[in-house]
Amino acid sequence: MPNAQTLLIVDDCPEDRKIYRRYLLKDPRQSYQILEADSAKDGLAIYQEKYCDLILLDFYLPDMSGLDFLEKLELELAAPTAVIMLTGQGNEGIAVQAMKQGVRDYLVKQYLKPDVLQLAVRNALNQSYLHTELYKTRERQRLITTTALRIRQSLNVEQILHTAVVEVHQLLRCDRVMVCQFIPTQGSQIVADSAKSSCELEIGNFIREYPQIGSGYEANWSEICDRLPEKFQSPASLVVPIQLSYNYTNPQPWGLLIAHHSTSEWQWQPDEVEILQQLAVQLAIAIQQAELLSQTQAALAAEKQLNALKSQIIATVSHEYRTPLAAILASASTLKQNSTLLHQKQQQRFLQLIEDKARHMAKLVDDLLSVNQSESGKMQLQPMLLDLKQLCSESLAEQKQLASDRHHSIFQATGDLQNFWGDRRLLRQTFSNLISNAIKYSPQGGCIKVDLKATDAQIIFSVKDEGIGIPAADRANLFKSFSRGSNVDTIPGTGLGLAIAKACIDLHGGEISLESEVGQGTEVTVILPLRKGNGEKL
Repeated sequence: MPNAQTLLIVDDCPEDRKIYRRYLLKDPRQSYQILEADSAKDGLAIYQEKYCDLILLDFYLPDMSGLDFLEKLELELAAPTAVIMLTGQGNEGIAVQAMKQGVRDYLVKQYLKPDVLQLAVRNALNQSYLHTELYKTRERQRLITTTALRIRQSLNVEQILHTAVVEVHQLLRCDRVMVCQFIPTQGSQIVADSAKSSCELEIGNFIREYPQIGSGYEANWSEICDRLPEKFQSPASLVVPIQLSYNYTNPQPWGLLIAHHSTSEWQWQPDEVEILQQLAVQLAIAIQQAELLSQTQAALAAEKQLNALKSQIIATVSHEYRTPLAAILASASTLKQNSTLLHQKQQQRFLQLIEDKARHMAKLVDDLLSVNQSESGKMQLQPMLLDLKQLCSESLAEQKQLASDRHHSIFQATGDLQNFWGDRRLLRQTFSNLISNAIKYSPQGGCIKVDLKATDAQIIFSVKDEGIGIPAADRANLFKSFSRGSNVDTIPGTGLGLAIAKACIDLHGGEISLESEVGQGTEVTVILPLRKGNGEKL
């Protein structure tokens, strides 16, 4: 307890007040500051102006009884304080009523002695102190529980952090509350702030002195939390760590919960420190729960997407394989049954048909495997030095052959295209898919323009057709698997070509774009960065 206690004596008798004052000031164990009032009205006014640790209250006052005084004290001022009732003569009924209203002790004036009054006052003050501490503890736990429940109501990290700074700001009645997160690749960042302005620079500069934070290093939190207030140039900043535990491992640093008072003379009380520490623990639990939910949802979404992809692959295989398989079976059956009747040119025609359909099916298998690798993140780059002009020329010739050369094509190649560092299989698949699309969606006899150009820093490849074009509403989804334009009608296709091309180009660090107009045609452009033999950009 504090050494100096403030006492208020409310008694209409000056002689009695003088006696009480003398007795109390002689107490060797405790010092007092004593205030006096000769009426209930004056006593209430003094108490309202200055809080008192204890009231010595006469039961009989000129303007109201001591019990009425207690009632007004409780109702009007809501002031839980220690009270000792004094009366000229003992009365059991009055004593019981007084105790029911919270009076700590009941003393009869005619039996009052110095040691009796001193002991009664010390005991009452001690009981009041313990009662107040118990009340504070319960209230603190209630506030912590209530605030923690509000913080943990949401399973969205952003909402959790916003609720945390708002609730802590109101609970501690400070000027500002912030949450600082440690991000391994970006350093520190203010992710929630109860104030409009930002002191991210100051915190960022400080955290950079501890580069291990956020990278799995077990930081010396005591040192960090002690030094951070210095960086605010104010001891009125209270800083506690936010640490997350995964799979029963040692806590890992996630960030800091910071409460700040603008008044430099402010001193944080131990119970306020405890509140912020406990709320930091609750905040860590809420963040971890939200992250686990997010990871679970992402895993479920990925599984759902994978199942949808599997279903789409099965549907595509069953649909796209039916026609070429039927053609292969029919051609093989004709050759088997009529081999002696068919002359050589007819036999070659059926064999060529079987070969073309088998190539088509093999390409479909390659496309499906590529889509699966792309969707599962398993597509890998196997770079080597390539002659892009030759690679593109071969792809164009192959696609023209598959299309029975029904189109007019223009191929133009400029610049140094012989030493490109890239994946042969993926780039050939990209060129083939884009040229195949241009041929497929163009009318018979239409012109296909293929342009390949090398500059100082990049390769630009474009394919332009005079086909049906793509409606504007369909263009946003064309680079997604199994997506096709709504105007393809009966033109066969899987909707995989552009998706595979984009995945291959992304893996090379390039870009792919598309321009189209319905009825006028489509142009697809690919930009690939030139790289050295070690894979670095020039």
